[in-house]
Amino acid sequence: MSNPGDDPNVVDGEIVDDTPTAALAIPALPLPEPDYSEGGAPSFGFIRDKIENRYTTSLGSAELAGLGTENTAEALDKKIADRDQAARDRLAEIRRSMRGE
Repeated sequence: MSNPGDDPNVVDGEIVDDTPTAALAIPALPLPEPDYSEGGAPSFGFIRDKIENRYTTSLGSAELAGLGTENTAEALDKKIADRDQAARDRLAEIRRSMRGE
């Protein structure tokens, strides 16, 4: 029988404690909020979304507050349709003026 030290496939090693030491431990850094910079400042998109949400909420509550009086859902729908048509007409007028018509 041959000596295990003669076999090139046998690797001599030692058992090592697998608990990390203080020198090897990497401290976990707190990640910034996705809508904030490293310094804690909110991003432009975050502020814009917040303003848009507040604006649309205020528009919706103003429309709902007027539903109980002479403003019915049909009247509001007509106002919205009229406003959309006026916007389309104005856009068409601007396009004509840009083409030189």
